[in-house]
Amino acid sequence: MHTIQTDIISILKRKITTVPSGDKMIYLVGPVRLPVSLGGETHIFQWYCWLRCDKMAGDTCQDDQQTTEQIISRLSASNLAEMQQSSVLVYGDFENAPDALIRMHSICHTGDIFGSKRCDCGYQLEQSMKMIVKHGNGALFYLANHEGRGIGLFSKAMAYVLQEEGYDTVDANLQLGFQDDIRSYDDAIQVLKQLRSKPVTLITNNPRKLDALVASGADVSGRVPLWGDVSEFNKRYLETKVRRSGHFDSSSRTNPTS
Repeated sequence: MHTIQTDIISILKRKITTVPSGDKMIYLVGPVRLPVSLGGETHIFQWYCWLRCDKMAGDTCQDDQQTTEQIISRLSASNLAEMQQSSVLVYGDFENAPDALIRMHSICHTGDIFGSKRCDCGYQLEQSMKMIVKHGNGALFYLANHEGRGIGLFSKAMAYVLQEEGYDTVDANLQLGFQDDIRSYDDAIQVLKQLRSKPVTLITNNPRKLDALVASGADVSGRVPLWGDVSEFNKRYLETKVRRSGHFDSSSRTNPTS
């Protein structure tokens, strides 16, 4: 069992509230400072996330240390992200075109929907779609069980709380009992193979996505980078991607067979 450090419990205890709801319990985490782009200007919002589930032993309406530790331990052993469904947006003659652009986009509730500037996900979503349209064909796979690199939305909210206390993206996930990145691309790759057998060019900065495609036997002709929208709010996040998670930092295209 993952041992949760006392200082981690202390940080999260201040930001988790338990709310009774019939025979269930709502666990409310927040607030989290969320810079959001609206009409070309950045406005600061406060973000909360909640999870409704069965009561845990000893649950009360008080945010005591034992309850906080139970929540963290239970979440890291539960696959909350698997309760969602993924989809794919196809553009042009995806099946028959000589080469197609594809994007394996992990859902980001805060970035994709709210326009959060804590990450670059919303930018990547919009930009990759524009790239596919300009190319003339392609597909965007929207992977709904990938929130927070696979830890789920509620756990991501707690990771954000830790990040506000100085932990980087990787350490926040590790301190909650998760690995840095637990995403799987197996299902998306199977759908890709169903829709297309010809070569694809992957839009990504993440070598794990490229490796997963190549290892599956998919016909991958290369990679195009997707960097941009760097700001004071996500600079450390992007630097951590390269320094801790091994993301490509070059603007050059990648030949997966080299």
